[in-house]
Amino acid sequence: MSQRPSILLVEDDDLLRDSFSILLDEAGYHVLTAGTARGAIDTTRDERPGLVILDLGLPDRPGLDVVREIRRNPDTAATPVIALTGRVGPDEEEACLEAGCNRFLTKPVSAADLLEELAVFVEA
Repeated sequence: MSQRPSILLVEDDDLLRDSFSILLDEAGYHVLTAGTARGAIDTTRDERPGLVILDLGLPDRPGLDVVREIRRNPDTAATPVIALTGRVGPDEEEACLEAGCNRFLTKPVSAADLLEELAVFVEA
């Protein structure tokens, strides 16, 4: 049996993190989670997930700082990052893409849309 691709889900809201974790697990992914920017950076560095789903509104640091740190580390620089945020607007999307995000999704996002975006980068 092949190893399931890993995804790091970074979300500070426990309920959303649990809900997305279940969805991703049932879709065939190995799910790692973090609720803070520090946890996201450490987990990305230590576990090398195939993709990061990143909430931008984290309690300790902005999510865009996380993306920039991931991109600065040669070992994680190529890791795809999908920003997932409740903040809507062209300025937000532009800032995310400039920081190094590969995609920008707004909450609420449907399960089908999220899984479709993930499939562009990682196959379950």
